[in-house]
Amino acid sequence: MTVTPSLPVRTAASRRTGPVIALLLISAFVVVLNETAMGVSIPRIMSEFSVSAASAQWLTTAFMLTMAVVIPTTGVLLRRLPLRRNFLTAMGVFTLGTLVAATAPTFDVLLVARVVQALGTAIMLPLLFTTVMLLVAPERRGRTMGLVTIVTAAAPALGPTFSGILVSTSGSRSVFVAVLPIAAIALIAGAIWLRTVTPTAPARFDLGSLVLSAVGFSGLIYGLASIGERAGGEGGMPVWIPLLVGTLALAGLVWRQFALRDTDRVLLDPRVFSSLPFTLSTAAIVVVSIALFGSLILLPLFIQGVLGEPAYVAGLMLLPGGILSGVLAPFVGMAYDRVGTRTLVVPGAVIVTAAMAAFSTLTADTPVWAVIAMHVLLSIGTALMVTPLMTTALGSVAPDLYSHASAIVNTLQQVSGAAGTALFITLFSVAVSSATSDDRLAALAGGVATAFGFGAAISVVGVVLTVFLRTPARPAR
Repeated sequence: MTVTPSLPVRTAASRRTGPVIALLLISAFVVVLNETAMGVSIPRIMSEFSVSAASAQWLTTAFMLTMAVVIPTTGVLLRRLPLRRNFLTAMGVFTLGTLVAATAPTFDVLLVARVVQALGTAIMLPLLFTTVMLLVAPERRGRTMGLVTIVTAAAPALGPTFSGILVSTSGSRSVFVAVLPIAAIALIAGAIWLRTVTPTAPARFDLGSLVLSAVGFSGLIYGLASIGERAGGEGGMPVWIPLLVGTLALAGLVWRQFALRDTDRVLLDPRVFSSLPFTLSTAAIVVVSIALFGSLILLPLFIQGVLGEPAYVAGLMLLPGGILSGVLAPFVGMAYDRVGTRTLVVPGAVIVTAAMAAFSTLTADTPVWAVIAMHVLLSIGTALMVTPLMTTALGSVAPDLYSHASAIVNTLQQVSGAAGTALFITLFSVAVSSATSDDRLAALAGGVATAFGFGAAISVVGVVLTVFLRTPARPAR
């Protein structure tokens, strides 16, 4: 039996910390922005490639499935390989996928390109989190994680705006054309001067864990995505099949990880959950992700389907909240370093709940400014929560578990994002189909309001969880 050695928190190459993290931040921002850019592009893609809505939706579903399969493997990948190799692999694969997507002659090629993009994205996000935890001193992690929040919170919110404007003026390929040079420059910059500044440790891939992880997470996310499709009246495999297969595979994965927890073959080390702050923070992150991704799927639908605004207007209406998230994130990070976790996350959870409750009052007569104000309120709440929750979760485990903690948090974010999307779309579809009014706009607005009402109820759970959070103790200097 091989016991995994502890990793140092920082290396002697600390003078390179700033440039390294800056490069990772820029690269991660680009890949996450791309992740949420497809939503408002779907109608244009359907027209340009002559495909149905069910087919076009696979551009998002396949991306999520790939992320769910790859992210769990990064706990081993980031321990085994040096920073430089992981970065060049992630950005190289993402850049290749973007190039293929920008020149795709058919929809099938475009779909393959999105899968390739997802492979790079899945490595980049855990790489960013793990590098920050290894290189940044505990007393400065809050402000650095605040910058990371620009990637995890602001970029998803800005994706629809970015895509909506480009697609409305230049077609669906313009999204990939705009991203390509930035990704290529980041790749070249990393190849020229990026060096290994984080330690490595022995780690091996366990074939059984890989299979169980791939089947479990992909089955769960595919099943959750299918719930929304079936609620919308589209056919396909019965939802219970992938959900059952995924659940059984994940149960097997958990059992195997406990069996391998003291070896260098563990894929997702369950010891991270022995830390109560990690467990509570991760659970709260799941709640926030459900609210965030659910709102990102429903608000454009409400703005376009009920208010009658075009895609680029829907994107612009979400822009103030996205910008505010990015502006607030560094300040929230600095505040975390001074006041800790609970002072920020409890008010944030209350604000998120209030925003979801406000969305539940949407009607066909709701003015545009009110929708923008509600989204800004949601953005303020999530900004107050994401940085402290991420910093608390990752800072609550031992340094040798950073890569595993990052992989688990990012995987659960993908699963909860899929769950949020499925939940909101299902509630919306059921409410619309059961509406007694002949007024279509009123029925659509009622469906949106019903979904957000349930979202508000779920957000209350986040409030309860945050009350019990504590700031991780800093190691003695």
